[in-house]
Amino acid sequence: MIEGKAEMNKVDPYKADSAKIGHGKGESAKPDLIKQELGKGEPGRAEPKSEEIMNQVLAMIAPGTELREGLENILRAKTGGLIVVGDTPEVLSLCDGGFNLQCDFSPSHIYELAKMDGAIVLSEDAKRIIYANTQLIPDSSIPSLETGTRHRTAERTAKQTGKLVIAISQRRNVITIYKGNLRYTLKEISVILAKANQALQTLEKYKAVLDQTLSNLSALEFEELVTLQEVAIVLQRIELVLRIKGEILRYIRELGVEGRLIQMQLEELVANVDEEAIMLIRDYIRETDQRKPEEILMAMKQLTSEEILDRLNILRVLGYSGNNTILDEPIQARGYRLLHRIPRLPMAIIQNLIVHFQSLTRIVSASIEELDEVEGIGEIRARAIKEGFKRIQQQVFLERHL
Repeated sequence: MIEGKAEMNKVDPYKADSAKIGHGKGESAKPDLIKQELGKGEPGRAEPKSEEIMNQVLAMIAPGTELREGLENILRAKTGGLIVVGDTPEVLSLCDGGFNLQCDFSPSHIYELAKMDGAIVLSEDAKRIIYANTQLIPDSSIPSLETGTRHRTAERTAKQTGKLVIAISQRRNVITIYKGNLRYTLKEISVILAKANQALQTLEKYKAVLDQTLSNLSALEFEELVTLQEVAIVLQRIELVLRIKGEILRYIRELGVEGRLIQMQLEELVANVDEEAIMLIRDYIRETDQRKPEEILMAMKQLTSEEILDRLNILRVLGYSGNNTILDEPIQARGYRLLHRIPRLPMAIIQNLIVHFQSLTRIVSASIEELDEVEGIGEIRARAIKEGFKRIQQQVFLERHL
């Protein structure tokens, strides 16, 4: 039995007339405009901050956690519920009545407390139950697209406080989470698993095309026939693979302990894609551009689904400008990507080689004596570099014709 101090609470808040919500103690609390910016952006455009916040939320309520077990118990009992994770003064100012419990969290406790009609307030780390059967009274001027009283209250509370609010529908039997302006409906594990497996199959096909495109680019680099169009094609393929990877990671976080096999398959499929992207950007970024490769990747991530299909947009992110004619402009690789594929070659040595020779073509054609002149490279390492390029060249030309 949960012990606590009872306070006056004779109102049935989430079965009352919706017009009453928003009047009373919490009405004077105005929305935090900064918090309301969460989740805003153009349709189709990735929002790193919003994505990071939602990933943290999904990890907190993933299968295998005590909080998710409690939510599933409420869902199966069809009692409905409203839970706020965070006991800040701003949250508590919206609470009216209820029981001040201050007890440890457990799935059975939250299940029993959800049988009452009021909201439940948890601590910031969801380890303690602070209030139960309390009425939340957020600012009624905050816009909401929800129709049900419980979900409208949840959305307004999340927007006003920036805290995680969970609404469990009694009739529709679904869990909806709110965080700032973000809204997400949890799906059944079987549905998520099916979508994750489908996304993995798609990723496998895209990765196969990317590997072939990279082999073709490597062959063109040895032949000195690379144009900006080939570079844009490879970066486009990499970004599409990374976007599918991000979608699968979202499924894995939502699956919790059920997503371990999906995680293993994902790691095997795209283990080196991020690293490959960094090296490729180092090879072809405009010389006058002082940005780091990670910044270029982030800029590509900001492109919408439609913009990423235009290769000129990718070249603009790399620092190039112009119309379609620049796609046919020849360009030489600096050599980061292929040098990185040679075993036991540190990044500092790669940097010394590129500074000394300026391009991949000159490094490949350099003799062992010329390589030996570079700082940090002796005769043994020079021979290893020559042999490494020979093996890579044979491999890419073989893959090109398969």
